[in-house]
Amino acid sequence: MTARFQSIAPGARLADQVADALAAEVRSGRLSEGDRLPTEAALAAQFGVSRTVVREAVSRLKSLGLLDSRQGSGVYVRAAGVEPLRFEMPHVASREAVIQMVELRRALEAEVAALAAERRTPDDVQRIRAAIDALHAAVAAGGNGAEEDVRFHRAIAEAARNPFLIGTLQYLRQFLHGATRVTRANEARRADFAREVAQEHARIVEAIEAGDALRAREAAKSHMDNAIRRIEQADPAFWQQEGAQLARPLVEGWPVGS
Repeated sequence: MTARFQSIAPGARLADQVADALAAEVRSGRLSEGDRLPTEAALAAQFGVSRTVVREAVSRLKSLGLLDSRQGSGVYVRAAGVEPLRFEMPHVASREAVIQMVELRRALEAEVAALAAERRTPDDVQRIRAAIDALHAAVAAGGNGAEEDVRFHRAIAEAARNPFLIGTLQYLRQFLHGATRVTRANEARRADFAREVAQEHARIVEAIEAGDALRAREAAKSHMDNAIRRIEQADPAFWQQEGAQLARPLVEGWPVGS
């Protein structure tokens, strides 16, 4: 195996960076099933890190099922398969905080959508349509659309015409926006996720425009259920990178697991 890696830059945990670089080689196929990794000393020299860092990175990839040790022979790439979702505690906390916040959104957004379907005016529908158009434009321009997503759901909440619901959403704004940034970042990594979200939003808008409260409630609930599923299916590397960083305000500011 002749892969040559770049030296690691200081910043994020070195072991995380080494693990991400090795995992990228495996997932891309540049390192394929049965390939043997360079020795620990060789990897340390290539990455410009200590052997301890390499050892930690390799151990992490073994736990994810990407690598396997053969006694007296070395470390090899394992056969491709479904990777188990295993997280270190900070990543578990990040993931659970986002799921818990989406569960809260599910209860609120379902009722908001139903009320919006009952009470919307033509002007409300126009504002909701404009918000969804802005979201599509942001995604088409290469963004993840997090802020536009928030404004879309805000337009629906305003159509519900319940100041207490709007006040509750405003009170929870920091956490709701934080969860949205995480879910949108995860969804932007996969085209199938992005398509699902667009279709789910369309169903919510269509039900509200049709004045069908039951269908709007179910569409909003299904959207949140699917958001949880997409978080549960996120690549473990997502939590080792931007996922954990984006979720930090939730982990630090919310009693996760209580």
